[in-house]
Amino acid sequence: MKVHESAENYLETILILSLKGDKVRSIDIVNKLEYSKPSVSIAMKNLRVKGYIEVDGEGYITLTADGRKIADAIYDRHVAISDLLVFLGVDKKTAAEDACKIEHVMSEKSFRAIKAHNETLKRE
Repeated sequence: MKVHESAENYLETILILSLKGDKVRSIDIVNKLEYSKPSVSIAMKNLRVKGYIEVDGEGYITLTADGRKIADAIYDRHVAISDLLVFLGVDKKTAAEDACKIEHVMSEKSFRAIKAHNETLKRE
C-alpha cells in the first residue's frame, strides 16, 4: 500500500500522539507539525476518505487498521534510523530530524539491514 510522504507523516504523527495516551484532535496535529489549520483539515479529510482514519462526533481522530499499519511501518523505520544515527554519534534532535526525512525513501532491503544491525548492537 503506497501513500504519499505527507500522508505517512500525518499518520505517524497521529500514532505518536496517541501512544502518549492522548485523544488526538486536528489542533494537536497542527501544534506538533506546525502546519496551518486549513492544511491539516484538508489532510484529515483526505485520510478519512481514503479509509486511514476515523473522526468521531467530538473531533477525535483514530487510525483505522490500514492507517495503523502504515503508521507503524513508518514509525518503526523512524526509530531504527534514529537509533542508528545516535549510536554513530549524532545528537538525538538531529538524528530524529534526519530519520524523519530518510524513513520515506529508504528501500525495504536497507531498512531490514539497519534493523538487523541495531538488534546486534543491543545484544552486545
